[in-house]
Amino acid sequence: MSEPVYDVAIAGFGPAGAVAAGLLGQAGLKVYACDRLPDVYEIPRAIALDHEILRVFQQLGVVEAIAPFCEPFTDSVFYGMDGQLIRRMTMIAPPYPQGYTPSMVFTQPPVERALRDRVAQMSNVTTDLGVEVIGLAQDAQGATLTLRRGEGPGSAQVRARYVLACDGGASTLRGLLDLPLEDLDFDEPWLVVDVRVNPQGLAKLPTTSVQYCEPDRPCTLVIGPGNHRRWEISLKAGEDPRQAATPEGTWALLARWITPGDGELWRQSSYRFHALVASRWREGRVFLAGDAAHMQPPFLGQGMCQGVRDVSNLAWKLQAVLRGDVTGAASEALLDSYGTERKAHVRELTTRLKAIGATICERDPAKARARDAHLLAECGGVVKDTPRQDVLPCLSCGLLSGREHPARGTLFPQPWLQAATGRRRMDDVAGHGWRLVHAGPAGVSAPAFVTPLALGPGGVAEAEGVVAAWFARHGCQAALVRPDNYVFGVAADVAGIPALLDEAAQALGLAEPVPA
Repeated sequence: MSEPVYDVAIAGFGPAGAVAAGLLGQAGLKVYACDRLPDVYEIPRAIALDHEILRVFQQLGVVEAIAPFCEPFTDSVFYGMDGQLIRRMTMIAPPYPQGYTPSMVFTQPPVERALRDRVAQMSNVTTDLGVEVIGLAQDAQGATLTLRRGEGPGSAQVRARYVLACDGGASTLRGLLDLPLEDLDFDEPWLVVDVRVNPQGLAKLPTTSVQYCEPDRPCTLVIGPGNHRRWEISLKAGEDPRQAATPEGTWALLARWITPGDGELWRQSSYRFHALVASRWREGRVFLAGDAAHMQPPFLGQGMCQGVRDVSNLAWKLQAVLRGDVTGAASEALLDSYGTERKAHVRELTTRLKAIGATICERDPAKARARDAHLLAECGGVVKDTPRQDVLPCLSCGLLSGREHPARGTLFPQPWLQAATGRRRMDDVAGHGWRLVHAGPAGVSAPAFVTPLALGPGGVAEAEGVVAAWFARHGCQAALVRPDNYVFGVAADVAGIPALLDEAAQALGLAEPVPA
């Protein structure tokens, strides 16, 4: 076979595919990205993102471009079967640990367009829209995608060293690889409705997002940006999903809140909410990401976030291998760590989302009333705030320090710094590679693959003390942070830094000695 033309080929140019193309292109790799649709899908699907994802968007340089289409997520209040408040999910309090509002709602089509516009600025990334992947072959040098444009009989081929399948829940590439999905035991029919509500209708609606935990028909109301409101309404046994998704059926289900005079339907679709995860995330030179690798219940709006986490995890590992920074057996171990880390994270988050879903979706009235009584008894009758971020798990396995510590595998904060050039976020000062953030004196030695950053006296000043508080809470003075912003490991003091750096170098298969 001929030598691969591209470093990475990406099938699917939705949010996960566009972020992957942007991160890989930004790293200087030669990238090909294709999608069967000729343009951005104009109907919103995802509606929520969080500060971890905004940090990835910061890396891509699109935060300002997407800002007009985002708003802070309101609180989500849970009402029990008798209409009483039983739970409230909120945001963590300032100062915000990642440098952004922790939970946001957004309008997907213009945000996707901003991502694509950023990718279009990269001359080393080729995008090819309106083409469909119909074949895949792999060999020792790379992988070959066979593509079909439109309905014509002809086909074309693209060769790359690696392939990333971001082609959705019905992934063609996953099917070609015969990678089965594991069922995580959640399968329910729901109607999802997006409405552009007029001022008259807005006056009728709650001012926070609501989970109606009612046995007769559990449902959710999400306050989106501007006048965008979303309902997720469970369907009863025997109800026809197709009828529910007609305008007449949808307005009948919305009658509790609004009438046709209160707004216009933007989308109404019947779905089966699933919990599925691919058995394997890598087959040779092909990796699954996004909905191709997993599908989750929609509670907390983590679907798109998980896809971005996937490609953020994989992109820096592909970069390290393709640039030759990591070679041999270490390169295979590094690439294999992608599926190990992400599958475990997806399974754990899905377990937690299912527990939230069980609270919302209890159909038995007696059990629902007992649930309400239990939740209220737990908080002494006074419902307390539960930050959404507390639900998200850390990394539990993969490329992490062998020394157990509560901070290992967590998302490291991004403080605002008082740098010489003014108030800036940490990643804009220290970059997006491996970073050693510590409270020791400036000048601590580190190998070439690590950027050291001293915070506090003798180093760069924090504006809000976020990392100082993090160090105090975790009983450490240094953290080695991976390119995807997760903590490889920590050191209790400056004296422990060389051993931490040496452990990371050995895990990556780097021969360079770490300075003592």
